[in-house]
Amino acid sequence: MELIQEHSDVSAYLAANEAVDHGHPLVQETAEALWATTGDAYSYAKVAFEFVRDTVPHSADSGDPRVSWRASDVLATRNGICYAKSHALAALLRAKGIPTALCYQRLAEDDGSGAVVHGLVAVLLPGEDRWARQDPRGNKPGVDARFALDREQLAFPVRPELGEIDYPELYAAPHPAVLKALRESADRPELWRNLPTGL
Repeated sequence: MELIQEHSDVSAYLAANEAVDHGHPLVQETAEALWATTGDAYSYAKVAFEFVRDTVPHSADSGDPRVSWRASDVLATRNGICYAKSHALAALLRAKGIPTALCYQRLAEDDGSGAVVHGLVAVLLPGEDRWARQDPRGNKPGVDARFALDREQLAFPVRPELGEIDYPELYAAPHPAVLKALRESADRPELWRNLPTGL
């Protein structure tokens, strides 16, 4: 799949915004601690991915009712759904000068009741000529997402026969429908009712 940049200027994918608040002290502190264990962009990106994937439980898995959406809040509460975890990973990577985009998939509900939009990121590492999508959702039985540049190993490979879609757009900021659902939901049950079904 060919990914489509929303902005021609790659610097847009380094910018801070309300959700990807990489100027926040907690994001900066976390990025510095992770960088200290690596020292180059590739190994840092992998460690940051694994940190968000493994140490911030997806709230559907943990049962946490809180709704976090700012990267700094995700890191502070160690809680969030796919969108929030993507914001946290994007913030950690942008904090160290790695262009990171937000991207989305439309996935079928397991019970066949409809569809839901899933969030992930794409990174552009130094020396690479293409974006590589990464999914920090968090692994569980049946989900085995891993950091990779040569091939995708996402949480949910799309099933076109079920109407699932890989949206090709690379967003510099969260899609407005995603941000609206996160900001207007008091708890996770309400968020589940507000999740967008398509973009």
